[in-house]
Amino acid sequence: MPKDSKATTTPKQSGKAGKKAAAQATAATAQASAPFLHTPETLPAPVLSGRDFLSNLDMSAAELRVVMDTAHSMRRGEWRGVKPLSGLSMALVFEKASLRTRTTFDVGMYQLGGHAITLSNAEIGLGTRERVSDVARNLERWVDGVMGRVYLQQTLHEIADHASIPIINGLSDMLHPAQLLADYQTIEQEFGTDLTGRRVVYIGDGNNLANSHIHMGILTGTEVTIVTPVGYEPNGAVLMDAVKRGANVTLTNDLGAIAGADVLYTDVWISMGQEAEADIRRRAFQGYQVTPQMLDTLAPHGIFLHCLPAHYGEETVPEATEHPKSRVFDQAENRLHAQKALMYHLLGATKPRW
Repeated sequence: MPKDSKATTTPKQSGKAGKKAAAQATAATAQASAPFLHTPETLPAPVLSGRDFLSNLDMSAAELRVVMDTAHSMRRGEWRGVKPLSGLSMALVFEKASLRTRTTFDVGMYQLGGHAITLSNAEIGLGTRERVSDVARNLERWVDGVMGRVYLQQTLHEIADHASIPIINGLSDMLHPAQLLADYQTIEQEFGTDLTGRRVVYIGDGNNLANSHIHMGILTGTEVTIVTPVGYEPNGAVLMDAVKRGANVTLTNDLGAIAGADVLYTDVWISMGQEAEADIRRRAFQGYQVTPQMLDTLAPHGIFLHCLPAHYGEETVPEATEHPKSRVFDQAENRLHAQKALMYHLLGATKPRW
């Protein structure tokens, strides 16, 4: 009887052990396949704490790498479980109209647990209703950061000079650095994080975007070519600085420079505030329109980018932004991820003041 009893219990114990092992294996497989989610303890250290971001050159190449890695992680959804900017507020100051900048900074602060307040120039009157310095001194008492989408780069510098909180350039006449973070996130999604030697060709007006592309060439090692009509070149000081830093930058009006490019980028010919020059500019930029035929001359893996809004019929056509080589709407989405990463690294070490 004892032998029979032992014989009947052994298979039962073996079955329980087998089920337990199977359950553990299933749990391990599920854990391995589950997406990584950050906790407060696993977040990267903010690398730009308390600083201003008025230019892409306000960060080093190493700091840019950290910000870009954070942006990619955010796009993958790995920050869904954390609210690192809880209790913080940011003022969004607009002299110029906005769709992408306003929406992405506002939604970005919300997703990170913070709060954004939008202030139009009709409400503030930068330099008219109030001195810029007085606006800065007021805002620093209430909010933890300011993003400005303004006409003049000097306005941002004046705000930064009189406010102790981080100031972000959301666009100025000279630079558009937050846009370039999203642009290069899009480029990295296509080509990987080592962009050394990749050919980025910008065609059109040598405006704030062209200047910021040159800055990103300094930081990333891309070969930046600016193709503009005579008289519409990028800022001379920006070009000279790039040359001194050893960047690979080419300035030309030869449309043949587009052939074989990894990235082709364009922007409007007539920016806000340049409406009086519209007819002159349209004549000057004839032939510089990005078309599907132009995209066919890129490298086989080449992509097309435009920061939007597009003035269809001028710098490009709908068939180009809808082209298989277009990444224009991925680029627009990345405004959210890249700017969230920027805000985290500027404000992530800030303690709520209330």
